[in-house]
Amino acid sequence: MTQRSSRPSGQDGFFWKTKTLEEMSRVEWESLCDGCARCCLEKLEDEDTGDIYFTHVSCRLLDAGLCACKDYANRSEQVPDCVRLTPENVRSLNWLPPSCGYRLVAEGRDLYWWHPLISGDRNTVHEAGVSVRGRVRGTEDEIPDSELEDHIVQWPVRLPKRARLRNRPRG
Repeated sequence: MTQRSSRPSGQDGFFWKTKTLEEMSRVEWESLCDGCARCCLEKLEDEDTGDIYFTHVSCRLLDAGLCACKDYANRSEQVPDCVRLTPENVRSLNWLPPSCGYRLVAEGRDLYWWHPLISGDRNTVHEAGVSVRGRVRGTEDEIPDSELEDHIVQWPVRLPKRARLRNRPRG
């Protein structure tokens, strides 16, 4: 991912603007996650084109109401194909949603108003309609791989209008 020329930012001086991904502490790195859980949705890749298609089927460890992993510390042992995000791979993973904090920072872009680091509130990702809360229709244990094509959805690669606003909507 290439870095774009940046406009003036109200986020200048914050750690995600002053440090490289590699320089961040573990706590800083983890705080880049906005808690949307879009990365925990099952995805399909077209073998011919490399295009990625999201489904509304989640990993079996996702608590879809909380948008959190039920066993985060042991997720790789529980789900061997779980991809741990690292400074190296966030720059090349083509399936990270465009709103992902890791992706935005890797691209040198600002975080959205609803990101907890900006809003100070872990619930704004849900308020903005960005999270998977209320949108998951089943887990990988409930829906066979052979049926995943029937569960392809577009919303994980789009941002709701209120999420694209510059500031938190009033009222």
